[in-house]
Amino acid sequence: MFLAMLGYMLLVLIRPQDYPALGGEAPLPLLPAMLILAAVLWLISLRKRFDAPQYLILLLFFVALMLSNVANGWFGGALEQLGKFAPTVMAFVILANAADSRKRVVVAMATFVLCASVLALHGIGQSQTGVGWTGMHMSQETRIQYVGIFNDPNDLGLLFVMCIPMAAYLASRGGLARWLWRVAVVLLVYGIYLTDSRGTMLALLAVVGAYLWWRRGAVVAGVLATGALAVLMALPSRMQEMDVSEASAMGRVESWYEGLMMFRQHPLFGVGADMYSELYHLTAHNSFVLVLAETGIIGFTLWIAFVGYCFRMMLAAVRQPPAHVLAAIAGTERDGEQPVGSDGMAGDDAAVGAWYEDRAIALALLLSLCGFFVGAFFLSRSYIVILYLLAALVVAHYTAMRSRDGELPAFGLHQDVLRWPLWSVVGVVGLYLAVKVLLVTST
Repeated sequence: MFLAMLGYMLLVLIRPQDYPALGGEAPLPLLPAMLILAAVLWLISLRKRFDAPQYLILLLFFVALMLSNVANGWFGGALEQLGKFAPTVMAFVILANAADSRKRVVVAMATFVLCASVLALHGIGQSQTGVGWTGMHMSQETRIQYVGIFNDPNDLGLLFVMCIPMAAYLASRGGLARWLWRVAVVLLVYGIYLTDSRGTMLALLAVVGAYLWWRRGAVVAGVLATGALAVLMALPSRMQEMDVSEASAMGRVESWYEGLMMFRQHPLFGVGADMYSELYHLTAHNSFVLVLAETGIIGFTLWIAFVGYCFRMMLAAVRQPPAHVLAAIAGTERDGEQPVGSDGMAGDDAAVGAWYEDRAIALALLLSLCGFFVGAFFLSRSYIVILYLLAALVVAHYTAMRSRDGELPAFGLHQDVLRWPLWSVVGVVGLYLAVKVLLVTST
C-alpha cells in the first residue's frame, strides 16, 4: 500500500503522463490506476485509522462541495465534483494510513523533495535553452513552468517552497546523504527565483521567518525577514513591481472583492464549486476567498477546521519536551553524560532521541504548511491534491507521535463545536477588512 502511494506521488509530481510528447495523454490512465491499486491494498490491509478529526472534516467538506452545486440548481455539478475531488479524498485517507511510522513519513518527505528537485532541474534547463525536456516552453518568455498541474509558474513555486523545509530537515540528519539534500535546498531556492512568483518568494520569507521566530524569537525574525525582503526587492524580478496599484496586484484585490460579494449573495452554500470563474473573468487568486465564495460559510468553516487542525497538531508536536523526556534528560545530567540530540540537550535514553527526531519532523511539516498557505493566499489552490498529500503526512506523523507519547492532546470535533465557526467568522471579517483597506490604499 505504501509503495503504491509512493508511485502515485511520483505520478502526481513528475507527471510523465502529461508530457507533450504523449499528446498530454498517456496510453494508459496511470494516475487513476495507481490510486486504485493503493485503495485496493488499503481495503484488504489491517491498517485503517480514522481517529484524527481531519478524516471526518474532509468527508463533510466533500459533501459541501457537491451540495454547493445542488443548492444553486446544478445537479450535474455534484456528479462532476464526485469525479474530481473523490480521488483527492482517497489519496489523503490512504497516505495518512500508509505512512504509519517515522521511517515512512521521512521516505514520503524525501519523495516530495526528490521530485521537486527534478522539476527544478527541468526549470534550470528550460531557463537556459527556452524549452525543457518535457517540451514545455518558458511562460511569458521569462518564467519557468512544468506540465499538468504545474503549468503555472506560481504552482511550481508553491511546490518548491513547500519542499524546502523537508529538504532542510533531511540535510540535518547527517551522513553522506546530507550533501544531496543540501543541493536540493539550493535547487529549490533557485527554482523559486526562476518562477519569478512574488507570492512564492513571500512564502519563502515566511518559512525562514517562522523558523527564526521559533529558534531566536520574534525580534530577530522580524529584523532578518525585513532585510531579506529588501534584498529580494533589489534583485531583478517581479518583486520590484510589488505594489497594490500595480495592474496584476490590483486585479487580484478586485477579484477578492468580487468573491466576497458572491459570498454576500449566497452566504450559506456559496455560488457552487468551480463556478467562480464562470461568474467573474478572473479566478479568485486567493484560496480562502475561493472556498468562501464557492461553498459559503458551511464549506469555509469545514475547510478552516481541516487546515486549523493540521497547524494545531504540528504546534502541539513542537512544544517543550513532555514530562518523561525531561525526566530522562535530568537523569542523564545527574550521571554526567555528554549531551546528545539535535538541540544540544543531554540524554542518552532512546525515548529522548526519538522525541527530538519526531519534533524535527513536525517542525519541518509545520514550516511546509506555513509556506504553502502563505503562497496559497495569493493563489486559488484550495482543492489541489498537493495540499491534501501534505495534510496526510501531518496526520500520519501526529498519529504515530501520539502512539509513542500519550501526553500529546487528542483533538476532536466535539471539543471545538464553537471554535471553528467563530474562527470562520473572524476569517470572513478579516478578509473583508483587508480587501477594503487595499482598495482604499490603491486609489
